[in-house]
Amino acid sequence: MSRAQQQQQVKERQHGTMAQKLLLMAAGGTGGHMFPAQALAEAMLRRGWRVKLSTDARGARYTGGYPHTTEITEVPSATFARGGLLAKAMVGPKIAAGVTRMAMQMRRDRPDVVVGFGGYPSIPALGAATLLKLPRMIHEQNGVLGRVNQLFAPRVAQVACGVWPTDLPDGARGVHVGNPVRGAVLERAGAGYIPPGDYPMSILVMGGSQGARILSDMVPGAIAALPEALRSRLRISHQARDEDGARVTQFYADHGISADVQPFFTDVPARMSEAQLVISRSGASSVADIAVIGRPSILIPFAAAAGDHQSANARGLVDAGAAVLIPESALDVSALSEQISAVLSNPTAATQMANAALQTGIPDATERLVAMVEKLSEEGNT
Repeated sequence: MSRAQQQQQVKERQHGTMAQKLLLMAAGGTGGHMFPAQALAEAMLRRGWRVKLSTDARGARYTGGYPHTTEITEVPSATFARGGLLAKAMVGPKIAAGVTRMAMQMRRDRPDVVVGFGGYPSIPALGAATLLKLPRMIHEQNGVLGRVNQLFAPRVAQVACGVWPTDLPDGARGVHVGNPVRGAVLERAGAGYIPPGDYPMSILVMGGSQGARILSDMVPGAIAALPEALRSRLRISHQARDEDGARVTQFYADHGISADVQPFFTDVPARMSEAQLVISRSGASSVADIAVIGRPSILIPFAAAAGDHQSANARGLVDAGAAVLIPESALDVSALSEQISAVLSNPTAATQMANAALQTGIPDATERLVAMVEKLSEEGNT
């Protein structure tokens, strides 16, 4: 903390008007980045902090559930991973412009702590915080650091890790906190599990923000291949891309399967708590939700995920006996149908899987992250 800041705090204490602390969060445009940031925002606002979020247009789509007092700013950034030669040539100038803009904003409204959650839209805020030597840290949701977090991990005070162990670069300090989940998930934490039986049952199918097509290709056929006595009792909630929704809906209807197909469910925690089985990619947020609520799952890691991080994310649930992992290379209708039948035909084993999932969950992950933020705000960081 600079001498000027210390003098300002002394004046505020003398007048009994200590300034409200400010947390600036920076997150990329996927649910995996945005949902943990939302959980932290909810908690810090309850503690009387101001909270700002820096993201891009993609990330802004996930802010509907954020507290309305969160100040949301869209800042330009870019990635070398997309676009043609001209787009790639503009990446450097665009990032520089974003860092400059954020640095100017931070000088006018200085954050007490900056927390990055990964994704290229977090570059401007973390870059500016590094230049200005502000207290800063990052949260990594996956077992393998994303590219942006790899870049900044040695340049922040600590890396809060959602999965443990996490492979960290030299010079980075990691702390296992788990993945924060939204308040709506915590409200369903440990919700009583109704094991499979001779009554209507629910399956929740989630593809995440990437790679959902293979689930739309495989899951409907796998459910249709189940014995009629089992299939007739199923109700399916299936997240499918817009371009796949019509054909998936039609397939379920043609096979007499009760299904609600949507591109995005706003009530995932409620649907998950009612499900006897979850079929999902193993994105960090999905895995955390499954563990905190406690449900049996069949996990199909996204094969193209950087560093195969979705397989690393799934490891805890699989090793605990809470989930079945099917690699994309081994996924077909027959194999998936067999695993669905195995779970839903064995209520004792399904209940054991649900209980095992709960044992891997870290429902206080948000509180652990809050403690790190508050400690960092007190200590400062250069």
